[in-house]
Amino acid sequence: MTLEPASIGSHRHGLATPWKNCQYCSLHFKSPREFSRHLRESHCSKEGGSYVCRYGPNNICPSLPLEGVSDMDYENHIARDHVQAPGRKRSETQEDQCFVVSPPGTIPSVVHDQHRWTVFDSKVNLPAALNDPLRVKRETDFFTKTWGQEFYEKMYVPESRYLPEIDRRFFEKYKHRISKRYRRYARYKHQIDQEAPGGESFLQQMEKNRAELQQLPKLFMLSNFDLENSDTFNAVFPWSQVEECKKNGGSSQSSKLLQEKLSHYLDVVEVHIAKQISTKSDAFFQAVSSHDVLQDNMLKTCQTIKQLRDKIHSIDELLTLGSLKIMKLSQTRANYVKLHDKLKLMSTVHQTQPTIQLLLSTQEFVGALDLISTTQEVLTQELAGVHSFRHLSSQLAELENVIEKMLQEDFAKCVSADLNRPVTDKEPLLEEEKIVSLVFGMLRKSRFNFVNVYREEAFTAFKAIVKQTVVEAVSEAENVDTEDENITSLADQMRMLNYSQWMELIKQIFSNLLVHLNRAKTFHGVISDVIGIAAGKTQVPSPLPSPTREDTPLSEAAHLHVSVSEEAADVMITEAEYVTVQTNLNEMLCAVCDHAHDRCVKVIVARAKDGFLERLTSSEFVALSREVEKFITDCETISGRRCMSLRFCLQSQALKFVNRFHEERRTKLSLILDNERWKQADVPAEFQELVNHITQTGMLSLPERSADSDKGPTEVLVVEDQTFAVVGTVLMLLKMMVEYCQCVNDIPSAAPDLLSRLVDLFKIFNSRTCQLVLGAGALQLVGLKTISTKNLALASRCLQLVVYFIPKVRVHFEGRLASKNKTMLKHLDQIQKDYCDHINEITNKLVTVMEGVIAQQLSKWEVKAPMPSMCFRSICKQISKMHEAVLDILLPDQIKELFTKINSCFKKLIRQQLVTLEVSKNGGPQHGLVMSDLAFYSGTFKTLRGLESLAQDMNEVWDVR
Repeated sequence: MTLEPASIGSHRHGLATPWKNCQYCSLHFKSPREFSRHLRESHCSKEGGSYVCRYGPNNICPSLPLEGVSDMDYENHIARDHVQAPGRKRSETQEDQCFVVSPPGTIPSVVHDQHRWTVFDSKVNLPAALNDPLRVKRETDFFTKTWGQEFYEKMYVPESRYLPEIDRRFFEKYKHRISKRYRRYARYKHQIDQEAPGGESFLQQMEKNRAELQQLPKLFMLSNFDLENSDTFNAVFPWSQVEECKKNGGSSQSSKLLQEKLSHYLDVVEVHIAKQISTKSDAFFQAVSSHDVLQDNMLKTCQTIKQLRDKIHSIDELLTLGSLKIMKLSQTRANYVKLHDKLKLMSTVHQTQPTIQLLLSTQEFVGALDLISTTQEVLTQELAGVHSFRHLSSQLAELENVIEKMLQEDFAKCVSADLNRPVTDKEPLLEEEKIVSLVFGMLRKSRFNFVNVYREEAFTAFKAIVKQTVVEAVSEAENVDTEDENITSLADQMRMLNYSQWMELIKQIFSNLLVHLNRAKTFHGVISDVIGIAAGKTQVPSPLPSPTREDTPLSEAAHLHVSVSEEAADVMITEAEYVTVQTNLNEMLCAVCDHAHDRCVKVIVARAKDGFLERLTSSEFVALSREVEKFITDCETISGRRCMSLRFCLQSQALKFVNRFHEERRTKLSLILDNERWKQADVPAEFQELVNHITQTGMLSLPERSADSDKGPTEVLVVEDQTFAVVGTVLMLLKMMVEYCQCVNDIPSAAPDLLSRLVDLFKIFNSRTCQLVLGAGALQLVGLKTISTKNLALASRCLQLVVYFIPKVRVHFEGRLASKNKTMLKHLDQIQKDYCDHINEITNKLVTVMEGVIAQQLSKWEVKAPMPSMCFRSICKQISKMHEAVLDILLPDQIKELFTKINSCFKKLIRQQLVTLEVSKNGGPQHGLVMSDLAFYSGTFKTLRGLESLAQDMNEVWDVR
């Protein structure tokens, strides 16, 4: 709804209190404070720290600057210009254009806001006109034009191609949907607008009737209006007022007034009823006329129904009643049969408890549990509500709990009896049938903890059998004083046993534990068959049919030797439960084997407490190791898994044994080296036999004693086609090397440790040999006067013997080391390289010694008669002595190589000396004398075996310039 501008202006100026109404939000206020709060919240904007009033047309207040004012000034402005002022001064144009607008914050209304001025109504934008880039040249009248809509040329804006052209077809759907409503609305409007007979319209008539009916008291219009109610009757007929009027002398008048009032009410109601009847007269008379027709139709219908009933009654007597009687008798008979069956079932249920006792006495636990379950089901489904059996269900539940406890206790007793019977009893499983029955019963109750029960009983039995075996061994030993006060524990008494007694004890413990492990293995196999039968995976060892499908292949019961009852042949456990129990059984068997190993470890550790195992000889420790390895292999065969605890214990003891084994040989080797005089030693027959055994068999092991061992010693050691002149120390090293290799065969787990120790032994021999021979340490230790050429040659030959056997040692260890330890073989390669370097150093030392002798003699050489000179005689003599010293020690090729180097040194030194003496190959006297000495030198080599052709060409000694 809009207001005319004139009326708006007059209304605004006529307001005495402008704070009561907001001219733009259509809100009413009770106080100036509420109006001020509304202006701050809805008609104010904060820009920076200033407040801008927006209470005015186009959200601009004409009384406040657009830059804004402070908070206090804004409050004063509201109180001065909007709360107390009678009105705001505006031009008539603004008054004419101010209309009622939509409230702020709502959707703009086309009706309310169509005459409101906005920024979109502006025709020309001055900044845009001044900065138009399309204007190349300014117009001459730009600053003289009148500002307004005609200031700038109108531009044609083409229609948008995104807006469709609207025509009547867009409204067809709406017209079709609204047409029915419109016709209904037109019909009702016509009825309402239609005039009544008295010239009144329908609405006027309705208003008149409503006014007349409103004269009637509301009491008569109530739905529970009843004159029998005393309160209602007194309200309609106020006799108390009538009685008071009688007392006052005006009874007749008041009664008449009451009567007239009620008569008036009756007339009003009758008139309205008559009007309603007249309005509906056509329908009333039509209903009255159709009432007679309806009565005739109802009379005919009643007669037809009576005939139909007579026919149905005749049909019932002739055809239905007899058949119904037969059906009733048949149903009665069926009910009697059901009652008889119920009574028989009740009799059977009544005999449940004696039957359960009988089944338990025959160890039919599964049958008893099935009977209880079936009886519980019958009581719940078929005998529900039978009063005489109201306590039977709880009794059966209690009996089921008793059976469950009985199963647990009997199973524990049977297992304990089976595990604690004497080891001489050869029966695989004691009371197998009872155990199978108990296990089936526990499976029926889904109690799978019997595996844990067997594990605990096995642990206890293993502990007892080990202790009993130790007690028996201690009591049988004669050298153990059990009454000694210092020996307080069984472990102390066991440590009093000697090696043979303790080995017998270990063997007996292993034997007894294997008996118990085999019993556990038998139990594992039997229970595996039982759970296989319970899960429908194993054939029942009886003529009964299989509980699974015929097309499913079943495995044979390989360990079960007793028949299984029909109740146990049913599938009791699921696939997941079967997998769980089978896994627990496998873990139980492995845990039992591990526990047996732990008990053996305790026995071994207790005996090794005083260093007993470290003091064993190699053969004794090897015997112990073989027994332990055999027991471990048997346990792994039983459990199907590697057992590590006892193997780790053996490896730990083997490490200690290897340490002692190595320390003994290391000390022995060091002592022998310190006392070695580095002279050629005779080779005993046992060492020659050892070398022959290695070369013939390829095995680094000690040979058995033979008849040839009594032969006398030989001068050299023969290795295949080579001879070695050696010292006694290298023979001992060779034997130690073979002992290490044989120890690896006996204790494979100690291969890495033995290899590292053997490498250490090789290093000791190499370094000490270098110190004693090349370093001349033997001069102080054994009192040698000098390190001779023969000593050096013997040391070289001994090193060559060790180098010969190092590749064989490498091959031997390579086949016994694990893959992760194969890298240790590089240490042997390094040792071989060190030995070869040492041999080269000895060879160079021999050459250096001879080079020094030659240089010393040539420094005194003079080219003059007689010939040969004394210097050359001395040089040839030293060469002959060296050849004699190394002839029986080194190989011919090695000797030739050595003297070839010596000859080269001689040529180099004689050439230098000839240059110094200024003797040249000119055919003079001095040249002839030199040639005589050189001929003597060449003749000396011809007398040395194997070196005849070495020094024939001596022309190289002359310096060719």
